[in-house]
Amino acid sequence: MEVKTKTGTLLALWKEARTRFSNQLSALTAQDLVRKLPQTQNSVGFLIRHIGDVELLFAKNVFGSRLTVSAKTLIAQQDTGEWTDLPALMQYISESADALEAAIRLQNDQDWETDVVTKEFGVKTKAESLGRIISHTAHHGGQLAIILKYADHLVASN
Repeated sequence: MEVKTKTGTLLALWKEARTRFSNQLSALTAQDLVRKLPQTQNSVGFLIRHIGDVELLFAKNVFGSRLTVSAKTLIAQQDTGEWTDLPALMQYISESADALEAAIRLQNDQDWETDVVTKEFGVKTKAESLGRIISHTAHHGGQLAIILKYADHLVASN
C-alpha cells in the first residue's frame, strides 16, 4: 500500500468530492445552462461559473497562487443571464480545477496547519479552508443536480 503525504491525502479527498459536481458536466447541453427552479435566481450556467470563480479565489487567496481572478458571479451577486456559452464555461471550470489542484499540490504537510485570513470566513487553517471549498462545490453541485432533475417537471406543473 502506498503511503501518501498529508497533501496527497487531502488532494485525493478534494478530487473525489469534486466528482459529485464534475460528473454532471459531460451530459450538459447549451439549453441546460438557462434552466433554473421556479422562483429561484440561479441558473445552471451561473452555478458552474460561480464554482469556477470560487475555486480560483481559493487557489489565490487561500493557497497563494499568483492568479488574476475576475469573480464575476461574486461581483454581480446575482445571475445576470450571461452564462450561456457551454464551451467557454467548460473551459473555465477546467481551468479553475487545474489551478486549485496545482495550488493544493504545492502545499507541504506543515502548510495545512497554517492560518489564513479571508474577509469571507475569517481565520481558518488551510486544512479547514479546504473543507470550505469542498463543501461549497458539493452544495452548488447538489443544486445543479436538483435543477437538472426537476426544473422542467416543476415548470410544467406550475
